[in-house]
Amino acid sequence: MAFMSTRCGATARSATAGMAAVTLAFLLTACGGDAGGDDGSDKAPAKAGSASSAPAAQGPSPKEDMGGPDTSKTLATLTGAGGLELVIHTAARDQGGFLTVTGTLKNPTSEMLEAPLEWNGEELQVKKTGPSFAGATLIDKTDKKRYYVLRDTEGYPLTTTGVTSVKAGESIVVFAQFPAPPATTTQVEFQLPKMSPATIEIS
Repeated sequence: MAFMSTRCGATARSATAGMAAVTLAFLLTACGGDAGGDDGSDKAPAKAGSASSAPAAQGPSPKEDMGGPDTSKTLATLTGAGGLELVIHTAARDQGGFLTVTGTLKNPTSEMLEAPLEWNGEELQVKKTGPSFAGATLIDKTDKKRYYVLRDTEGYPLTTTGVTSVKAGESIVVFAQFPAPPATTTQVEFQLPKMSPATIEIS
């Protein structure tokens, strides 16, 4: 502003005496406009910085909330489906009366493998979802009950969707949510079409 004041004063002195007041007022107004522009340019980067930093701050949150299966644990490994492997890591009860099974689908081969259509389930209401793990079931041999993947109010299965194939060497984290068996049940058999069944412990 020191530069602007000097320039404004010099211009005012060069004006005629009769127009001095008018010219000075005009120049002061012009200086004020420039000053406002400076303030605006100073504030603009701050706003831009806030906008660009917001996604960075929000980005990790969903990942932190979702977390992921503890891959250090292995309850069972299912094989089949042309060479695919499903390593089950957890089978945990939720407070809402659900049982969530998490695992990693792996392709240990050197070529791409297709996910079997049987994994999608046979029910018409889940077929509209497309590729999914709605065909997975839990067998409670003690109570002789079979549990299917839960559906939401629109009929969509509460499980991983969209897996049509697995690339060579690729690993995909998957989950499926079921109604929880009685608290007395500590083991269930996990079944997925085209793969070997396996008994898993409930935590």
